[in-house]
Amino acid sequence: DVQLVESGGGSVQAGGSLRLSCVLSGYLYSRYCMAWFRQASGQEREGVAVLYPGGGRTYYADSVKGRFTISQDDDKKTLYLQMTSLKPEDTARYYCAYEGAFGGNCGTGRRDFGYWSQGTQVTVS
Repeated sequence: DVQLVESGGGSVQAGGSLRLSCVLSGYLYSRYCMAWFRQASGQEREGVAVLYPGGGRTYYADSVKGRFTISQDDDKKTLYLQMTSLKPEDTARYYCAYEGAFGGNCGTGRRDFGYWSQGTQVTVS
């Protein structure tokens, strides 16, 4: 099975930065998609960023474009989300997600991913 272990959340003032990490382990597809989602209190879980197979293509939600960067260290099987210029509206529980890249494509919705981390809280005040 696949396991995702996340770390790096916390509290920060508006304008600050945080980096989330997600370590991937287990039996992996040869080509796979990885993503970051977030869920604010009382809201639906939304896709924040997606990393396509090979790392050369990314997707970002409009709300985080120019502020967040998704990346991966292949050797360490670790996914990162670098968050800068944080705003109070970025406050949410953040999750990393994994799924096979069937046909080389990745979805950006919650239903497109079958494996999830436990989540970590990010609070911006």
